[in-house]
Parts: sequence; structure tokens; C-alpha cells
Amino acid sequence: MFETLSDRLTSVFSSLRGKGRLSEEDINATAREIRLALLEADVALPVVREFIARIKERARGEEVSKALNPAQQVIKIVNEELVEILGGQTRQIRFAKTPPTVIMLAGLQGAGKTTLAGKLAKWLSDDRNTPLLVAADLQRPNAVTQLQVVGERAGTQVFAPEPGNGVGDPVRVARESIEHARRNNHNVVIIDTAGRLGVDTEMMQQAADIRDAVEPDEIIFVVDAMIGQDAVNTAQSFLDGVGYDAVALTKLDGDARGGAALSIRHLTGRPIMFASTGEKLEDFDLFHPDRMASRILDMGDVLTLIEQAQRTFDEAEVEKMASTMASDEDFTLDDFLEQMKMVRKLGPIGNLLGMMPGMGQMREQIDNIDDKSLDRIQAIIQSMTPAERTNPKMINGSRRLRIANGSGTQVGDVNGMVTRFFEAQKMMRKMKSGGGMPGMPGMPGMPGGGGKKAKKGKKPKKGKQRSGNPMKARQQEAERAAERQRRQEEGPQTPQLPPGLGGGGGQQPSLPPAFGGPNMPDLSDFKFGRNDDK
Repeated sequence: MFETLSDRLTSVFSSLRGKGRLSEEDINATAREIRLALLEADVALPVVREFIARIKERARGEEVSKALNPAQQVIKIVNEELVEILGGQTRQIRFAKTPPTVIMLAGLQGAGKTTLAGKLAKWLSDDRNTPLLVAADLQRPNAVTQLQVVGERAGTQVFAPEPGNGVGDPVRVARESIEHARRNNHNVVIIDTAGRLGVDTEMMQQAADIRDAVEPDEIIFVVDAMIGQDAVNTAQSFLDGVGYDAVALTKLDGDARGGAALSIRHLTGRPIMFASTGEKLEDFDLFHPDRMASRILDMGDVLTLIEQAQRTFDEAEVEKMASTMASDEDFTLDDFLEQMKMVRKLGPIGNLLGMMPGMGQMREQIDNIDDKSLDRIQAIIQSMTPAERTNPKMINGSRRLRIANGSGTQVGDVNGMVTRFFEAQKMMRKMKSGGGMPGMPGMPGMPGGGGKKAKKGKKPKKGKQRSGNPMKARQQEAERAAERQRRQEEGPQTPQLPPGLGGGGGQQPSLPPAFGGPNMPDLSDFKFGRNDDK
């Protein structure tokens, strides 16, 4: 959603790096580029003006002029102002003191209210609540049926006494749902109301009548983040006609420019509470202004990644994998297969990499990552016998041909995977024994790690020595100064993806083990294109 804005801001900040101090001209030029980036992202003009004014005011103050690194200080200022525009604090649901808590959804037709109702119900159920979905949209064709299907997928009961399709009184349905929830011990009621293709008096009146009948604890305005500036106008119309407490943004995984998200909170004064980022029921969570600002500025969103992993991974699975990693036994293909399955539960690899800091510079490479390559690796491993997975050294030529035929791949693909796996296994042995990772004495809890002294070996080589000859010493110093100057002029290098995930060779930043680090065989030998089924 925010790719264009993120790219522009990253480009702006890269031009500031290396400056010892910022002049008035530097501040004005930076503010002008940020203004253009926000306007291109479809942010409302009043929001842009106030945002830029705040940045220029703070950039001219002492916090930048006295900073050791002015460029980083400006980035910090922009980050803090973005967080403020997006709402500052994460907004939580206000539960009623006496159940049930009533949540009413309002918005235009096509904004995704019905799907969001199911996502909200599943999200609440995962937090040990017992929600009830209420089909109060009786105008749109098959709206009741759709909610029943969504409710079944979410494992949530649906209250739908009327067939819909223009039949039934939505106000009466909403009122009766509260008593039904009390009788059946539902502590949350989610009411799906009708929308229209545009704002009209009839829709507003019906929403107001339902509001008055059930007195909801939370009214959430559901808005499609892809409709741009019109989202702000619609949000203001609903605020004046019905009123609401918070906003839920849908379709944040789309390719729109994202300005609506930055504008709604500022112009309506209502916080964004939820964000829907995909089609699956699990693609839904609270909206965290600080995390969204970090993602826009390409600082990553590691906290969301961690929370997603905690929700997805079974604690017993994690403990089993940890004990396997800490044991004296070798890391086997079975262990790798289990770890890969755990990672795949989190979603597409590209989405996971996108949550890591600095990955915005590699967006094109991340987009080219084909998750089907991991499926083919899984097929190769599953085509092996248990003995072959435990001891890949026994896989000779005839076995490799059998495995390739069984997995629908080529013998070269099997060769490449086995070769890379041996390299990963060797790295794991080094990590367990206290070597292999510079600056790390070993993995805690593993043999040889956690404070134990490593075996004595050869002394490390000494660095470059200064010659005792004065003339030669001056020449060496001049060569080192020239090398430092050359590196400064080249500036920071653009990071690349590891070879196994679409990048080239060379010295590259390592990924976490489960995402392509030492535990994961390199995929570079697999010549699988996105649409190549050979």
C-alpha cells in the first residue's frame, strides 16, 4: 500500500546522509521532497501542510543543530510526526462492564464490512471471547448468506432470523440479537449493517435507527483504503450523519497509494483501530501507528512478525525444534522440513521479508521470490526414505534419479539441494561448537556454547602492521587514507537478497535461520521461474 511513499522518503533521506550539519537550504529541499512524496501518495492537502510545518519547525530547532548525526535526527522527527498523524497510540476495543459488548459496523457497500465482521469475530475468538455475528444487512442480495458462510469459516455463530434480499426489519433483528446473545452466553455482538454505493439519506437513517435501538459500545466505520481522497469525504459524511468511534481500513494489501490512511485520522479526529491486509480471515489485526510509520520509513516491523509467529507456532513445536537444535545430533533433512513448514504457516516469504528493516531497497527482488520453489524442495525431501533424510550421504546416483522422478524435478535440483544442505549442516556444527559465527562464542544451551571455552587453535592472524621504515610507513598510511576516501565516496552499498531468494552471489546480509540463514539450504541451484512448471 505505501510502497511509493516509502520509496520516495527513503530516497530523500539517503541524500542527507554524510552531511555534518544541515543548512537552511538542506531543510527546505528535504521538506519540499517530503511534501511532493505525500501529495503523490494522495494525502489530503491540509494534512500535508501541517505535517511539513511541524517538520520544518523541529528541524530548525536545537535537536537537529546539536545532533551528532543530523540526517538520523531528521528521520527520527519524520517518524515521530508520522506516528502522531496516524493516531499516536494503538486503540483497543472498549468492552462493556456488563456483557454483551455491542460492536456496530457501518460503511459503504463494497468496503468489505461483511468479510471484516468475520475477521473481527475470529480475532476475538482467538482471544477467548464468544462473539455473535448479526445479519442486519437485509437489502444487499445474498448478504445474509455471505455472512453465514463467513461465520462458518470463522467458527462463529450467526444470528439471522430474516432471509434478507429486501425482506425483514434490520432494526428489529439488531434489537433481538442482544437478548439472543444474553441467553446463549455471547459476550460480544457484531452487527453487520447495510451500505449503499454512495452516501444517501435512507442508509444514514437506517444506521442511526440501529444505533439508537442497540446503543452500541463501539461504532466502527469500515472504509476501503483504495478509494483515495473520496474515503475522507465519506468518512466525514458518516461522522456527521451517524457518528462513529473508530475506523477499520480494508484492502491495505492493494496497490493504492495509501493517502487515505494518513488523512482520515487527522481530519476526522477518530483513530484507526483495525487494519485488514488480505483475503484470509487471519489477515487482520489492530492498527499500530508506530509500526506502520516504521514500515513507511523502511525501518521494518519486527514486532508484528514476532506476534504473528507467536500466534501461528505451537509452543510444543517450538520447544521440540529448540531441543533438536541443542542436542548432540546432526541437523537432518527432517528437521529442516519441519522448520520450513513452520515458516510457511506465517504466510508468503515475500511478506515476511518485507517486515524486516531495510528490505524496501530490495522490493523488486522480494517480489520475484517464488514460494513454489519451497514447495518443490518439500516434494524432494518427502520423496526420500526416512533413512535418506537422516543420512543424506547415502544418496547415490540411482537414489537421486528415483527422488527426482518421485518429486517431479530434475536430478540437478536434487544434487543442488543435497549439496547446500551439507553446507548448512556444517554451519550448524560450527555454531554448536562455538565457531562459525563471528563474535559469537556459541549458541546458548548447545554443546560448546553458552560460555564454555573453545578449543585452542591457531592464533588469529595479525592485522596490517606499520613498517619500521619511516618512508615506507608514510606510504602505507597514504594508501590506507586513499582506501578510506574511496569507500566514503562510494557510500553505503544497496543490500541484496541472499542467492537462494533471488539475489546474486557475493557477501550479503544474512537472514534469520528459518528465512534463509544457516539452517536453510540455498535455493540458487533451483532454476524455477514463477511460471515454470518444468
